[in-house]
Amino acid sequence: MTRRPAPAAESPVARVAVDVPLPHLDRLFDYLVPQSMAGSAVPGCRVRVRFAGRLADGFVIERAAASDRDGALAYLHRVVSPEPVLTGEVAGLARAVADHYGGTLADVLRLAVPPRHAAAEKGGGAIPATAGGAAGARAEAGAAGARAEAGPAAASAAPPPGPWARYPAGPAFLAALAAGRAPRAVWSALPGPEWPGEIALAAAAAAAAGRGTIVVVPDARDLQRLTGALEQVIGRGAFVSLSAGLGPAERYRRWLAALRGQVRIVAGTRSAAFAPVARLGLVVVWDDGDDLHAEPRAPYPHARDVLLIRAHRCGAAVLLGGFAQTAEAAQLLDTGWARPLAAPRSTVRAHAPLVTAQGEDAELARDAAARTARMPSVALRTARAALAAGPVLFQVPRTGYLAAVACRRCGTRIRCDRCAGPVALPGQGEPLTCGWCGAAQAPSCPAGCGDAGIRALATGARRTAEELGRAFPGVPVRTSSGASVLAEVPPTPAIVIATPGAEPVAPGGYGAAILLDGWAMLGRASLLAAQEALRRWMNAAALVRPGPRGGRVVILADPAPAAVQALIRWDAATHAARDLAERRQLGFPPAVRMAALTGEESAIRDLLASVTLPEGAQVLGPVAVGSSPQAEAGRQAEAGRQAEAGRQAGGTPAARFLVRVAPAAGSELAAALRAGLAARSARKDPRPVRLQVDPAEVI
Repeated sequence: MTRRPAPAAESPVARVAVDVPLPHLDRLFDYLVPQSMAGSAVPGCRVRVRFAGRLADGFVIERAAASDRDGALAYLHRVVSPEPVLTGEVAGLARAVADHYGGTLADVLRLAVPPRHAAAEKGGGAIPATAGGAAGARAEAGAAGARAEAGPAAASAAPPPGPWARYPAGPAFLAALAAGRAPRAVWSALPGPEWPGEIALAAAAAAAAGRGTIVVVPDARDLQRLTGALEQVIGRGAFVSLSAGLGPAERYRRWLAALRGQVRIVAGTRSAAFAPVARLGLVVVWDDGDDLHAEPRAPYPHARDVLLIRAHRCGAAVLLGGFAQTAEAAQLLDTGWARPLAAPRSTVRAHAPLVTAQGEDAELARDAAARTARMPSVALRTARAALAAGPVLFQVPRTGYLAAVACRRCGTRIRCDRCAGPVALPGQGEPLTCGWCGAAQAPSCPAGCGDAGIRALATGARRTAEELGRAFPGVPVRTSSGASVLAEVPPTPAIVIATPGAEPVAPGGYGAAILLDGWAMLGRASLLAAQEALRRWMNAAALVRPGPRGGRVVILADPAPAAVQALIRWDAATHAARDLAERRQLGFPPAVRMAALTGEESAIRDLLASVTLPEGAQVLGPVAVGSSPQAEAGRQAEAGRQAEAGRQAGGTPAARFLVRVAPAAGSELAAALRAGLAARSARKDPRPVRLQVDPAEVI
């Protein structure tokens, strides 16, 4: 008979968060700590435990003198590493995020703590180079870490306001950060290349008070620009950057540098919101409307909301910035939780390009075909004039060649014979191909008119490059889209064609930008269509030189929609406030809290019948997932995913229900639905139901 080991003399019980995602097991489990592990089984360390007859990973959350559980406790199987990788602050944040989204702690911890890399953990804690390539920065980083450990008394002086002086409240915001206070601001950034430097100055101001900073940006290109600014303002090695492209070892080394207190400034993409920064004093989210901030894995948290929860819990300052503004940011202003940080209109006019819409009356008088032409004369004239001084940007909503095609004679859209997906032409001389299943299609009219010809409904970046190459002979044409994204283009004359989010930076700014096919962005069947169109347009237009220096933007869209007018006036804040007011009238997020339940209809009905929803809750649905309007709007990738999600095991069609409540009842709604899912999990109901709280797309 195997003799049981002796438990630890002090605090012999370890409360462990076991990596089991089942909702009914979403709690801490007590284990005994053997005396041999008494010094290594510290709160926050990784352990292996015996759970349901198998070994499972977990984190020690706390040590206790006794257990409140009945019966004998099992012992910890092994301490994987004594490194306390899960801090108490991050553990509390993970629990709060799980509760907010109706998820499990295990799912959030997978997002919060990167996988262990033993070699990096044993590397002695040397600070790695930043993403800017600072291979020799370790000594300077050590000095910065020592200053950070010394606290506010050893912190450096607050930086001068620099470009923040362009905003009336900018110097006061920096002063509040340097004094250790926690201002909360929604920042309407001026167009131009200064935003990374402005964020770096804010981080430096927080560092002057001995406080840490987390900055989250949408993608690696924005992160590269930000790290360059941080190196200039606070020095190499005084921060780390985190992104998925680093590789597991390098990413873990940088994460450990923050965990061990060697740096207190972390910049990264969405997962950096959970970075273990000590004495957090400032959280920054740049361009919070970008869908890259939304985690695609359960419980689907948004980086903005994670950092807002974190700032509230630890009393940190908040800077929510971008050229455009979301309805969520407008709600923070409307409730008084945050204050606006914007420049006066005279300053905005001095920095923004001059924007012209395709359908303005003066242009229609000059060119009657401008309303229907894809490339009207105003766009060609503007581009030709700007090419004399440098590159010109053309923004195209879609990649590929012809993203959607129709019958040449009757105009009926051609769809796949197999799955009814959108049919595209990948390239000149290539066969038609379905955008969902990839099947080749014969060029025949689905309405049976007898014509075998096609015409374009949606033109992609490659076809646009061909057209512009013929329109501007002798001018270099560069494309940036898909897997071939350019970070920067030289300041010489060239045509630059880019899809939204892939626009390269031009030193000194573009002379002009032509925003093609504006109708395609505004015409999406989405609650976010206008907000997202304006955000993409403003991000591209911000790369253009200011109007007083000759910068021009032409948007090929009807000037009447509010989003187009907001671009012309460079006034995203008013558009966001109006958007929020409309959502309140219609009962859409963020004016309400909403939960989406997707699965077999009978399973969702059983779930809803088993829970007590908050008073006033409205249940909407069911709606068949496969018939989403996104598919009809030509959103190929999204519609493809929804079509795959629209079938359960055995071919049962999936349905979706929406449950909406007042904002104050959001936590109660998430808790009720999570309890219902836990009950289904406990009885092993085979019909899966997916819960997503505050989904980005609700129509």
